[in-house]
Amino acid sequence: MLPKIQGQAVGRKENLASQQIVEDHLKNILKKQENQNYKAWKTPYAPKNPHSPFGDFPKEYIPKEKANQQKVFEPVHETSQNALITNKYQGTHQGTGGRTSSQLQKKEEYKPAPPKAGAYDQRTITVSDFRRYYDRGDLPIKVDHQGSVNRIIWKISPEQLDYHHYLPIFFDGLREKMDPYRFLAILGTYGLLESGGNKILPVIPQLIIPIKTNLNTRDISIMEVQLKVLQKLVLSGEMVGEALVPYYRQLLPIMNLYKNNNSNLGDKIEYNQRKRVNIGDLIQETLELFEQTGGEDAYINIKYMIPTYESCILN
Repeated sequence: MLPKIQGQAVGRKENLASQQIVEDHLKNILKKQENQNYKAWKTPYAPKNPHSPFGDFPKEYIPKEKANQQKVFEPVHETSQNALITNKYQGTHQGTGGRTSSQLQKKEEYKPAPPKAGAYDQRTITVSDFRRYYDRGDLPIKVDHQGSVNRIIWKISPEQLDYHHYLPIFFDGLREKMDPYRFLAILGTYGLLESGGNKILPVIPQLIIPIKTNLNTRDISIMEVQLKVLQKLVLSGEMVGEALVPYYRQLLPIMNLYKNNNSNLGDKIEYNQRKRVNIGDLIQETLELFEQTGGEDAYINIKYMIPTYESCILN
């Protein structure tokens, strides 16, 4: 039997895909106050969309100013006054030169600042296999636009699908930032996990690479979705939590980076708690679920990868 998780909202039914759409609309409304537009997919890290439904235009038809959009930043060196003023009266001690020597210290040459490690910088988001399969019409899923909240329609019942083929594809689509890919990937993943039963456990090794790729994007919104799906995954069947223990070395290093990423608000209220979008709290919840469902070897393996983690069972 799976343990009962108390004090957490893991078992609560939530429409994660619709929540992401509402969050994008809310951010867009707030950005309009600054005369800006917010679109989640318009970032330098997200994959570019094709120019048309038939693909990209040939390079010779693209304007040169759009083809070369990479800006080159060069350091600005300070220019001395002597280099700008033509000295007509040398030797008159008017402050424009003329002396043979100076007691002023020589200006140091320009030295670029030491580079940053970039541990928390976002990584380039590669195009997922989910987008390629969906554009090709190979996925048995489509959007149902009836009602106030969009839902999905399965052309084939999830119980009849080959989980070895489809479940890794849906997990790979969790890093999409553009709808309908993100909407279908999230709801499709939840639907497969709810209907999987005993089919999920043999597919665990194939899910590790998509999960690791999604977490390593270091995009907070993508990481939040992936962590919530991980919580759903370990509660979806027996022995799933124990099957993830050998792969902690691939999954936990990125969690170790963001484990303490919390907002220090003092006595203020963090309204994001009801949305469960605090990355530090999500990681703590996920690690506690890993320990509770991973068997007797889970804690020691988590402690090895994340030394600051404290057990929720032993303490």
